[in-house]
Amino acid sequence: MDMGVWMAFLGASVILTLMPGPDILFVIAQSAAGGPKQGSAIALGLCTGLLAHISAAALGVSAVVYGLPYAMPAVKTAGSLYLLYLAWMCLKPAKPAAAPVSASEVAAGQERPVAMSYGRLYRRGILMNVLNPKVSLFFIAFLPSFVRQGAGPVPVQMFVLGFTFLLQSLVIFHLVAMFAGRLGRRYLQRGEAARRRTSIAEGLLYATLALFLLFG
Repeated sequence: MDMGVWMAFLGASVILTLMPGPDILFVIAQSAAGGPKQGSAIALGLCTGLLAHISAAALGVSAVVYGLPYAMPAVKTAGSLYLLYLAWMCLKPAKPAAAPVSASEVAAGQERPVAMSYGRLYRRGILMNVLNPKVSLFFIAFLPSFVRQGAGPVPVQMFVLGFTFLLQSLVIFHLVAMFAGRLGRRYLQRGEAARRRTSIAEGLLYATLALFLLFG
């Protein structure tokens, strides 16, 4: 692949990734609410979900699937319902605090809930990305613009471009997670009332993204 074309693609990808959109807002919301590690878990999930869209676009599957009359509405509805479910989980009344546990119990069970939480966040990021048909349509429209005749097989060029987009997204999302997590830790995560307000804001963001996905 021509280096000039690749650099142009990389620059365009960075600009597009930094523009406000569902994925980067998702990372910001989770990082501000739960810290940079939770945001990084979401970022890993989102970028893992990109693998499905990249493969489908490179192999021509996306164009075939989204050419079907009911494919787009079905995926958009599924994605919107999932986002509304996340919104409800954030907005529903908090459960009463559990009874305190001993120091030995906390030390013995400290790691397992965190690991499970990160796993759930990672899976949440995958679902968030895979259930967004606009990502597939984006790759169908964006990647071919940088494919060049005589630069190699088209699917190979598409995969190279797709993985370039994935890697720069991963780097940017992690940097955003670190920045938003630090701000959240300083201003949004101090005290139960502040955490509740953050959770409500996160829920409203998910609901807004659901409406944007469904009607945007």
